[in-house]
Amino acid sequence: MTDIVVLNKKFEKAAPLKTDVDLSADKINVPVVHQVVKATLAGRRQGTAATKNKALVSGGGKKPFKQKGTGNARQGSKRSPLMPGGGTTFGPQPRSYEQKVNKKVMELAIHSIIADKFQAGKLTVVDSVESTGKTKDMFKTLSERNLLPALVVTNEMNDKVSLATRNIARAKYAPVSGFSVYEAVKFENLVIEKAALEKLLSRLV
Repeated sequence: MTDIVVLNKKFEKAAPLKTDVDLSADKINVPVVHQVVKATLAGRRQGTAATKNKALVSGGGKKPFKQKGTGNARQGSKRSPLMPGGGTTFGPQPRSYEQKVNKKVMELAIHSIIADKFQAGKLTVVDSVESTGKTKDMFKTLSERNLLPALVVTNEMNDKVSLATRNIARAKYAPVSGFSVYEAVKFENLVIEKAALEKLLSRLV
């Protein structure tokens, strides 16, 4: 049984969250987190690099020079990779860089990152994240409590929190449905609503 400190909307201590999920340091699996981060970054690659091969280069209908008597190696087309302006051999072609991550691996990575934040004292759980929609108010709330840089996670999509967070260079917002292990690694503090954390922990039981 692990007790997690929960704060109310004024960032004062409220009733703790009790969970059967083990958040000890032994549950931090760095290689698995690294694997998921690599897969996330790979999936963001555009994969649009392309070169023209022999089939895609224009021209080439006429033999560039006669077969014999020039002293050069015989050539049948100016599109050959051996000719200036010819096609590229084994050049990059559009492709997907996505890497498959198994469900259990993803759950283990989520477990690891939550345990890491908890052990480091960088996990801030609040009953509700409220915002006026103004950046300066959100910045003041986070900076006064030394919560920057921060990943702010709510249980449901909150347009006002999103609006207030998006112009803070050292903060990012996401609903729990869009929780990213990569973003959690990138930002030092994890500020999360109690209901959102319960959803994440329920996947680990």
